[in-house]
Amino acid sequence: MKTLYLVSLGCPKNLVDSEVMLAALERDGYETVEQPEDASVLLVNTCGFIQPAVEEAIDVILELAACKELNPAVRLVVTGCMVQRYGRSLLDELPEVDLFVGLDDFPRINQMLAAPAAPSNLTVNPGGATYVMDSSVTRRIATPFFRSYLKITEGCDNRCAYCMIPSIRGRLRSRTKSDLLVETKALERSGVLELSLIAQDLTAYGTDRTGEKDLVNLLSVLLKETGIPWFRLLYLYPASVTDDLLQLMAEQKRLLPYLDIPFQHVSDPVLTRMNRHYDRTSLDDLIDRVRRYLPGCALRTTLMVGFPGETEQDVDLMAEALLAWRLEHVGVFQYQDEEGSPAATFSGKVAEEAKVDRYQRIMGVQAAISAELQQRYVGGVEPVLIEGVSEESDLLLEGRTRFQAPEIDGCVYITAGEVRPGDIVAVRITEAHTYDLVGEVISKKINVE
Repeated sequence: MKTLYLVSLGCPKNLVDSEVMLAALERDGYETVEQPEDASVLLVNTCGFIQPAVEEAIDVILELAACKELNPAVRLVVTGCMVQRYGRSLLDELPEVDLFVGLDDFPRINQMLAAPAAPSNLTVNPGGATYVMDSSVTRRIATPFFRSYLKITEGCDNRCAYCMIPSIRGRLRSRTKSDLLVETKALERSGVLELSLIAQDLTAYGTDRTGEKDLVNLLSVLLKETGIPWFRLLYLYPASVTDDLLQLMAEQKRLLPYLDIPFQHVSDPVLTRMNRHYDRTSLDDLIDRVRRYLPGCALRTTLMVGFPGETEQDVDLMAEALLAWRLEHVGVFQYQDEEGSPAATFSGKVAEEAKVDRYQRIMGVQAAISAELQQRYVGGVEPVLIEGVSEESDLLLEGRTRFQAPEIDGCVYITAGEVRPGDIVAVRITEAHTYDLVGEVISKKINVE
């Protein structure tokens, strides 16, 4: 039998690629299985953005390689960003793998598995990828039926000093509005109620085609031509969030009051070394504009500690900024040298112990802010999209408010009420914790417009 066990690592953009491969293989008669021991093909779609992700991918590959020892007929296939980044060097490092596939060839994974064994088990074009999917490419949605992702661009032109994405995923390539509308309508027909728009930088959409930002026009088309109740915007570049976008979000309630805008740092000297094209004053202005146009909007950002040249005073500025801004969601990670990135050659390396201390400090500051901000929801009623039975306890259901993105933010634990996955219901919030909320369903009828 043709059976498939798939592990998809990394970001939602990678998950969309996995869904393309799933659809292609299912068309060729493969059935997915829940246990690797039951698979004839083991497929790992890797992330290669940062070293911890590479290490995670290698660990998964080696774990699955044990299945081949029990059954040599099993084929182990590795795709994704790690393959695109490291290419031929993987042949010696991971001899257990039967086939490596880069980012330009993964959509024809079914053809590659059906073909006779090639002289080389590596298929990858050197340099950054050039492939762009379109609406004619079938996806087998791997998320719950009521939520999905729409990848509007590939690649990135921002060239941040620490980032390998342009050399892996290639230059910015935007899909057309008409093509994205076709896919959005198909997702709506399949039952999607929450659609998260994703890209390395949503705000760059269209600049490679016309030289002008076109995100607002794309959103206007999707809102006019579809009835999906929740649209969520993930990954916007701080210097490119326009008043036109904020005005549209204020007018169109289907654009959720949630923005994921990675700041990376707040210190002007560090931002300059990172090649991020804004400063602290610009960030203050951005937050003021968001709060003015969208009172109550949930802001998520990511921050990096330990970048070369960062001082304790720079971290003080970061802590002070968080206390002033009072953001709803903040992710923090520790800088690591990435081979091939400009930052890897920078002087002023920060000791690992100092990185850990700075990470813990900033996380502590934000945890206190989050715990306080969460209390404002207690006693109020929020629309909640029900996800299903909680992973914490099969006695609870869980869902998410408009202010909680899937997989990365907290959730709402439902203690009372009969609902089904995919329902959007009114929930009265009864408790608030640092990242999660607790509530009771009070009505199944809610206007999601």
